Amino acid sequence: MALTTRRRALTTLGAALAGSIALPAAPTSAHERTHRPRPLWRAHAHNDYEHPRPLFDALDHRFGSVEADIYLVGDQLLVAHDPEDLDPSRTLDSLYLDPLAARVRANHGSVYRGYSGTLQLLVDIKTEGASTYLALDRHLRRHRRLFTTYAHGRVHRGPVTVVVSGDRAARAPMEAQTVRRALYDGRLADLGSQAPASFIPLISDNWTLNFTWRGVGPFPDAERHKLRGIVRTAHKRGQKVRFWATPDLAGPARDALWGELLAAGVDHLNTDDLAGLEAFLDTRRAA
Repeated sequence: MALTTRRRALTTLGAALAGSIALPAAPTSAHERTHRPRPLWRAHAHNDYEHPRPLFDALDHRFGSVEADIYLVGDQLLVAHDPEDLDPSRTLDSLYLDPLAARVRANHGSVYRGYSGTLQLLVDIKTEGASTYLALDRHLRRHRRLFTTYAHGRVHRGPVTVVVSGDRAARAPMEAQTVRRALYDGRLADLGSQAPASFIPLISDNWTLNFTWRGVGPFPDAERHKLRGIVRTAHKRGQKVRFWATPDLAGPARDALWGELLAAGVDHLNTDDLAGLEAFLDTRRAA
């Protein structure tokens, strides 16, 4: 992704397992329960698995959305950005699904203790979409009460909402299901289509392919109008909006662009800089 920082160092299996059991301590007083920092539901951890502690670094920074790229290798779903980074110990189950299940159990039904919102797990499919999605569906079924579920025309919200992105061939088997534990990540081309928000709850697209502004100088009026129109249309349909490939180097340009995204009502801000986005949202009380 343009203008983003990436972390290439892979954690060991021991670190992943240690992270998966590092549950937050239960609060011991009413004061702690009352003053617990609220989650930042609009914060999206792009390529979350490249952080030193996948998932847990994002949760420590109170993010409401995390992203994991997956490859189907045999019957395993391995997490990596590029094929050369594949490691049999780094599975979707060990890095995300099992730790989330344990955390929700420890927190009596929620990812963030005391908050009922749902954590978005954006799963970006890197191998052939149909077969990889069907394997993902089998893995999700192991945690039946963990995930938001679509069943016979209705959506039942769970502590974690899986949204499938990446290879577009995943769409056909998903649409054919009457019961599924994942929803679909649309594109701007899907905005205003017949697909309902119960199937496409999120519209994501590449900022650089749709806007020229990178945060330097004034935001062109025509582009501001376009952005707000996109958000307005999506929200009328009950859909959320996210852009990737936004500037991610700390500085005035990034802050200016994030500020315009917030002002327009964009639902998820994309970053590799967890601390930077946390501080930005806390300053503006906008999450």
